[in-house]
Amino acid sequence: MSIAVGVGFIALAGVAAETGVIMLLYLDQAWNEARSKCSAEGRSLRRADLYAAVGAGAVDRVRPKVMTVTATMAGLLPIMWGTGTGSEVMHRIAAPMVGGLVSSTLLTLLVIPAIYTVWQGWVHRHDFGS
Repeated sequence: MSIAVGVGFIALAGVAAETGVIMLLYLDQAWNEARSKCSAEGRSLRRADLYAAVGAGAVDRVRPKVMTVTATMAGLLPIMWGTGTGSEVMHRIAAPMVGGLVSSTLLTLLVIPAIYTVWQGWVHRHDFGS
């Protein structure tokens, strides 16, 4: 652990937080649209509506997240492979970002929607009809 590795972790935390917040915004938007649709149709909410909304919101973020990770990796891999003056420090900055982007992608695309579904299911447990 060095200062350069700490800088890499801070940069990774910024990217992961940004994509996580954007995922939550997409999930909220899809869920609010589903709730409005149910209200306009005059029917009660169902868990299937929640699952469909979260699925639609998460799918909308797959391509942008993969494109972000691909572009960031394309910029970081030459730094990881580089040799020359200062390359030792740059390796330490890029290494946590490369590894963390993989786990951040899984977190953003799989774990956050799952937790959001459980959370909204608990919050709206009394609103769900049969």
